[in-house]
Amino acid sequence: MTQRYHVFSLPPELLETLTPRNLISRPPPRVPSPVQPAPLAPNNARACNICLGATFSDVDEQRSHFRSDWHRYNVKIRLRGGSPVTEPAFAQLVDGLEDSLSGSASSDESSDDSDAVKALVSKIKRTSRSPSPSEERQTPLTAVTWFHSPPSTQIGVYRMLFPIDTPATSYLAELKSMQERVGGGRKWAMFMVAGGHFAGAVVQVSRPEEEQDLQVSSAKAKKRPPKPKPETTILKHKTFHRYTTRRKQGGSQSVNDNSKGAAISAGAMLRRYGEQALRDDIRNLIQDWAEEIQDCERIWLRASVSNRRIFLDYEGCVINKGDDRLRTFPFPTRRPTQSELSRCLLELTQVKTSHLTEEVLRAQDEAFLTSLPKPKVIPSAAPTPEKAKPQRLTKEEEAYREKWSRLLDMISKGRSEPLKSFWEREGASLGGVDVLVPEWTGDRRASLLQIAAQSGQEDITRWLLYELHADPSVPVPSSGARQDEDVANESDASDAPPPQSVGSRRTAYDLARTRAVRDVFRQCAGDHPDWWDWFGAARVPSTFSKEKEEAKDEKKKQRRKGLKEKMREREAREREREGKRSDIEDEQMEAKPEPRPQDPMAPRKLGGLSGATDGVMGLTPEMRAKVERERRARAAEARLKTLTGS
Repeated sequence: MTQRYHVFSLPPELLETLTPRNLISRPPPRVPSPVQPAPLAPNNARACNICLGATFSDVDEQRSHFRSDWHRYNVKIRLRGGSPVTEPAFAQLVDGLEDSLSGSASSDESSDDSDAVKALVSKIKRTSRSPSPSEERQTPLTAVTWFHSPPSTQIGVYRMLFPIDTPATSYLAELKSMQERVGGGRKWAMFMVAGGHFAGAVVQVSRPEEEQDLQVSSAKAKKRPPKPKPETTILKHKTFHRYTTRRKQGGSQSVNDNSKGAAISAGAMLRRYGEQALRDDIRNLIQDWAEEIQDCERIWLRASVSNRRIFLDYEGCVINKGDDRLRTFPFPTRRPTQSELSRCLLELTQVKTSHLTEEVLRAQDEAFLTSLPKPKVIPSAAPTPEKAKPQRLTKEEEAYREKWSRLLDMISKGRSEPLKSFWEREGASLGGVDVLVPEWTGDRRASLLQIAAQSGQEDITRWLLYELHADPSVPVPSSGARQDEDVANESDASDAPPPQSVGSRRTAYDLARTRAVRDVFRQCAGDHPDWWDWFGAARVPSTFSKEKEEAKDEKKKQRRKGLKEKMREREAREREREGKRSDIEDEQMEAKPEPRPQDPMAPRKLGGLSGATDGVMGLTPEMRAKVERERRARAAEARLKTLTGS
């Protein structure tokens, strides 16, 4: 059966054999032992603050010491966080080098370090270097620290039991100091709050020093020693519950109010009252236990971020926010109850034990380290080429670009008068009307005529074609063909350009969005057929003739007029047919005998009356005929509307 130990009453024979348990079993590097502080020198003597114990009778001797390898070595080790060595120890280090020089340097070598100092510093740097990030990842920090006792005993203690900022090398010394008895015993305060449940206790985790002395005196008097008391004793405890959360919903009402706004239901008001009552009850209890809490060595707290405000950081609080005694439970906990507090207390104070040999431990360490993911080796990245800095434009280039920006803006916005006067001044300097639009503008069109046609500017397109003789056969860049395909061909006229396949050749006429702009191209092609290859390279389908266009429009009007007349005739025939049908139905209804009134007590057929006759029950034959005619007239009107599409 595994023996159980209490963390504050470990056997002395076990403590003497304990050593810290390291995951990677390596012999510690041999580092020169630190020098004990030497006694202070007399007031009239000179001493070195780095090399402890070095005193000098005059200034020359002190200056000679500052030039020595011993002093320079101690200075470098001190800068690296190490401890200085004595002069005999430094001499032994120098003798251990294969190629060592003299232990002291002359005054001529005061500006440079000797080879011995460099070799020793580099040797210490290799043996006592700090672990690399990959090694730190391979030795994960756990909540429990382990100690080994040869041949096959290991004990584990929670790190939270030690003072904050205690280095791992001092854990064993701290564990031994925890075995000392304290007057009045060691006390802990433990609090838990969650879901409206609260549990708190003040416990004594080690027996007082007076009881230990009593047991020793009883043993010396050869009397029967009293029955040993348990190490842990619950001095005070309290639990209570308030309604603060909805069942199976989770989260307190205050958290819900902060995230979604204050609810106005009766349950929400009850939960807010429960939170306030719970906060007041806990603070009142802590105030009542203030004296016991002040004597506690540790304060264990399990609470959410919002619930921690109940215990800390309020006016007149007993527990300060930065108290060094505050700890959180280093393991999962359940609902705050008295039994859960007892379980957590046992978990914290009972030492974990195992019995594994050193060979088994070493095998486990190797298996664990091999199971860890290897650190990723980051290849040395090639130097990234520096981004080319944008070239600074000269004043002439800036002025040239400003002219182009103004020109494109006036064309796209249809400002014809300013455009004409601007072109008279700057047209020649820009390269003429057929100059290609520069790439730095970001425009997907190649010429000024294409910009005017796609912008729908009829006057500017006419001015470019008739007065400036702009070339309509300049192809559109292929990169803009796909993006402009959805904006062209918006008119249903027969002169609209046909759909283009991807990658086909397009011109300014294909970019024209409106019929008026396309008519300008067709009219110019008819007026001046010898200027350009209108029907081939320019892709203009036909010339524009006013007589032909008027005749075409007249045909369309006649076609629409004929369609309207046909619709009127069809509506007239429908009315006549509906009228005849209604007259026949009226005659049939008049010929039918009037139904006799039915006895209300007589049996009736299941299903009731039909929906068609339900609205005319109790009416005279004339009234029923009139209602039927109205229904048929409305139905006829609805059918006519459907046929005419109005």
